[in-house]
Order: sequence, then C-alpha cells, then structure tokens
Amino acid sequence: MSHFPKAKRTLLSTSAAQRILHSHHSRQARHILANAADRILRGQQLALSGKTPFEVIYQREIISLRHYSTDRHPVKHRIPLVIVPPLAANMLVYDLFPHRSLVGYLLEQGFDVYLIDWGTPSLQQAKYNLGTYVKIFMPDFIEKIREHSKQQQLSLYGWSLGGALSLCYTALFKDKHIQNMVILASPINTHKSGYMGKLYQKLAIPAQWIRRHTKFRIYHVPSRVFHIHGWQNTLGFKLTDPIGNFRNYWELLKNLNDRQFVIHHATSSSFVDNMLAYPGGVMRDIILRFWIDNELSTGRVKFGEQTADLKDIDCAVLAIGGSTDIIVTAEAVRPLMDLISSTDKQFNIVPGGHMGLVSGNQAPDSVWPVITAWLVQRSD
Repeated sequence: MSHFPKAKRTLLSTSAAQRILHSHHSRQARHILANAADRILRGQQLALSGKTPFEVIYQREIISLRHYSTDRHPVKHRIPLVIVPPLAANMLVYDLFPHRSLVGYLLEQGFDVYLIDWGTPSLQQAKYNLGTYVKIFMPDFIEKIREHSKQQQLSLYGWSLGGALSLCYTALFKDKHIQNMVILASPINTHKSGYMGKLYQKLAIPAQWIRRHTKFRIYHVPSRVFHIHGWQNTLGFKLTDPIGNFRNYWELLKNLNDRQFVIHHATSSSFVDNMLAYPGGVMRDIILRFWIDNELSTGRVKFGEQTADLKDIDCAVLAIGGSTDIIVTAEAVRPLMDLISSTDKQFNIVPGGHMGLVSGNQAPDSVWPVITAWLVQRSD
C-alpha cells in the first residue's frame, strides 16, 4: 500500500510523464538542430555522391581524364565509351548515388568508361571559347583515350553542351573512328526550345538591327565580361523551376528529424548546389552563336578558317530528348536527324527533365537501358 494519497500519486505520475515528454522533445530538438547544421555546413560530407572509384590517366591545365574501368566489372564490349560533359556540370551528376550512378551502371553493363572532366574554370580561363574545346582539348583527350585503351574506335556520350562538343569535334576532324554517338538534350535548334526558344528569337531581332546599323560587335567586348561563376549557374538552373526548388527545401524543413532524408537531400543537391563556371569566351559564343544566330541548326559551325559540317558525320547516332525538359526541349534536339549523313540514326523521347535524363529517379529504368541496349549492339 502506498503511503501517498491517490491525488498526490496522480500528480507525481503526471509530473514524471511531463518530464519524459520534455526530455523527448529536447532530444528531438537537438537532433533536428544537428541535422540542420550538418545540412547547411557539411552538406558535401553528408552526400553519398562520387563514390565510384576511378583513375586519372591524363591531366592538361585544369582538365583531367578519368578511367572508370575496375576489376570488379570486367570489360565485355570492345569499343570504349567516352562521356563528354557540358562545361558547367559538376561531375557528381554522373555518379550521384551508389544505387543510382550512371558510371556505375555503365560499368555493370560491361563498358570501358572514360570521362573528360573539364575542371573548375576561373577567370584565368575566361579566354577559352568553343573553339578552344573543339579544336584543342577534344582531339588531345580523344588521342589519349585511344592510346590508353589501345582501341581506335570509340563511342561518345554527350549530354547538353557536351553533345554539341562531340558533334562539332567529329565533324570538324572528320573522325571516322568515332563509331557511335549518344546525344542527350543537346541544343541543336535553340529557337525551337519552347518558351526559351521564343526568347532567343526575340533576342535575334535587335541583334540583327545592331549588326546592320552599327559597328558594335559582341566580340569586341572582353571575354571576362561574359564569365559566369558557378554560383550564378546554380542560381540560373534553380530559377528554371522555382516552385519545384521551393518545394524541395520545404520538404527538407518538414523532415529535418529524419537523418536518412537529410542525407538523401544533401546527395541529390550535391550536383546542382555546386555547379561550375562557364568561361567567358564560351558564354559569349553560346549567346551569339547558339541563342541568337542558332548556328548549329544550319548544320555548319565555323571555327576560324575551318568549318564543322554535320553532314560529315556518318557514324551511328542515338539522339534523346526529355519529355519534360524545359532547358533544351525534345523539339530542339530532333532536327539533328536531318543534319547528319548517318543511315543508322534514331531519335527517342524519354521521361525526364534536363538533369533527370542523366541522374533522375526514372533514369535507371527509362533512360539508361535505352542507351545501353542501343550501344551494346554497336560496341563489339
């Protein structure tokens, strides 16, 4: 029998419950604060991206050449696959999650995988233009891949601007040892790229007037003026879907007590939160040659005294557009089919937006198998 009256015992048990509840809330609050601090201050350390091992086999200035082939994944296909990224892309996009890694998937399918890492441009590289990459860097790195792999025939995998670089290099040098090309969401006809294309068309009107009536030329402006820093690319990318990005961070706030959710969010954001700079000369070329003049849509791109004519491309080509891509719409990619001489050419529209084609949730089921099934038939 308790020596305390019933009312007092009830009061004591209520007090104990309150202390337990208070202690639980305190632990949860500390847990939420710790997760928030880690996400803000140590997001890169939390992220699971970039875990597939590789070897750097060549370095030139800020650019390096990665080889991803490992003993764990024996090479089954003779023709190596070369990933040619766009310039502003952080390489983490190709290796975003251990369970959702494009390079990991390609290794599992038996491909010998190389990746050209364009590095992190600074104002020192502001003078680089498209010609620098197409005429100087691309042939140098392609040669190094051939030396290392001991194979002349190669397959190129170019996403976004990386696809344009792949096409221009192959056409300019008439490289008949490029066996296959996979072109994802590359801006072939920018004026057909949805509402962005309409904006580019409007830009072309005053640009043409200026050319006819003034002596001003965009090439007179120093390339440093056009240099786009990484944080500016990150902001620009996020502004293409402001509602989606707001919702993304709102979900993070609601789930700060879930450590796995926080880690997943840090990993998903590791690419877009850490985009790289565009060298000023490249950005100037994109504005004038892609957005205003829509030069690639003509099939002929000039590099000084030389011209890359896409009709000189006759290798097998798989072109892919994303069904929800608003940066480079599928209709901006489709015209490639009429510009090349290839008889073995195919255009597919697959689910996903601009980044989703490479590393989105649907990519392992809806995009990667389409690419590898096509490549397997042409890589032995």
